[in-house]
Amino acid sequence: MGPPLYFSHPACLEHETGEHPERPARIQAIEAELERRDWLGYQRRQAPAAPLDAVTAVHEEGYVDAVRSTSASLGSLDDETVLSPGSYRAALHAAGGACAMVDALLAGEARAAFCGTRPPGHHARSATTSGFCLFNNVAVAARHALDARGARRVFIFDWDVHHGDGTNDIFRTSDAVLFASIHQSGTFPGTGPLHDVGSGAGEGFSINLPVPARSDEDAWVSLLEHIAVPAALEFGPDLVLISAGYDAHRDDVQGDCELEAGSFAEMARHLRALGEEVGAPVGVVLEGGYAPDALAASVAATLEALAGDEPPEMVAPHFLTTRAASHIGHYWAL
Repeated sequence: MGPPLYFSHPACLEHETGEHPERPARIQAIEAELERRDWLGYQRRQAPAAPLDAVTAVHEEGYVDAVRSTSASLGSLDDETVLSPGSYRAALHAAGGACAMVDALLAGEARAAFCGTRPPGHHARSATTSGFCLFNNVAVAARHALDARGARRVFIFDWDVHHGDGTNDIFRTSDAVLFASIHQSGTFPGTGPLHDVGSGAGEGFSINLPVPARSDEDAWVSLLEHIAVPAALEFGPDLVLISAGYDAHRDDVQGDCELEAGSFAEMARHLRALGEEVGAPVGVVLEGGYAPDALAASVAATLEALAGDEPPEMVAPHFLTTRAASHIGHYWAL
């Protein structure tokens, strides 16, 4: 087993968005901090462009064509999701980096990896998008793991302050992917209520855990420890993927929660411990996070926690945990 891996590509800086919150400076801040810390022992790898069949396994061909043509014409997919000539190429490398990360993890090359790429993806559905996203990188990676790399079950945990509505919709009817999300209620995109547990064969395989504004580390970690992790242990994934947005940080104006860099490290330790218990590697895909200093510190804390061996701290059940258990407990032994 080699060192943990960090995937990136210069093309991800070519998605030019002007003064938009989702801009190249996000990646530059992360990598300046990691460079300062000698990359925390992570081995750097180039994120290749995703093959189109990997992208169209998740997105309709018409949507992929729309991203390509809108990028070429300097347009936008909605009021928030602007594109430039480099956007389509950046999106292919962001999705391809996630697939390459899965390849390396499932081949046993490392136990943990991080994709420091953009644009983000968890709001992208099969045929539409919102919230700064182009291709749903974590969904493409999960589908690739299932279809091309022999994984039977994939657990996706989304800790972005905004609900990962695209990922939730893409796997809504699947029992091969357990999707769990902690997100702030009453904010964009307005989805992910507690009672949304999936449908059809996927009923029970969506775990949505909304928290109120100003929620702190105890609330987030309690829901992870007492709801999401027990369900994932029962599910028994071959791969753990994290949709890692950092906009629940107290300094990020895109959310209104009270997490700090150490909060993301603590969640990463819980998910690393989950992976160790079920024998699954852990891969992280960057989503949101728009306060550059907070983002850089939080990513570094995440990488350090995933590469380390410090055990997670146990927290007492929060009142939100009791409420969530009344819904989720119908499907999983909590």
